[in-house]
Amino acid sequence: MTQPTNDALALGRAYTGEGVTVYYDARRCLHVANCVRGLPEVFRPQERPWIQAGQAGAQAVAAVVRTCPTGALRYVLEDGEPEQPDTTTTITPSPDGPLMIRGNLVIQTPGGEHREVRAALCRCGQSGNKPYCDGTHRKVGWTSGEGQEPRP
Repeated sequence: MTQPTNDALALGRAYTGEGVTVYYDARRCLHVANCVRGLPEVFRPQERPWIQAGQAGAQAVAAVVRTCPTGALRYVLEDGEPEQPDTTTTITPSPDGPLMIRGNLVIQTPGGEHREVRAALCRCGQSGNKPYCDGTHRKVGWTSGEGQEPRP
């Protein structure tokens, strides 16, 4: 099997199925649930283990993992490369939430440099997992102020 090519990919728990290993970093999950809606036979939050990577084909699992906007889910295909970044980097602010970023990313953290293809970065300044969003903005009532009149 192809080994993860960087330390960011290796973070989190590994779930292996036929031809694919899915990595889950709970600290980065914002419970968007694209995975659960995309492949409910694989992503079963009420069961343990909650990821059953062998319940669908490797390509189908990889396709759903790529819909995870935070990068909490990552994958490596047995006969292929890790996920490749989008050729164009995009940054999408979530209303009252994080910056959702896709592309060929190099993110500096207190633990070092991480190469990523998807990430949700904190905008409220309160995350316990900086620079990544951990959902604290909801607990502290932070709002982005989008749609409000600008201050003079």
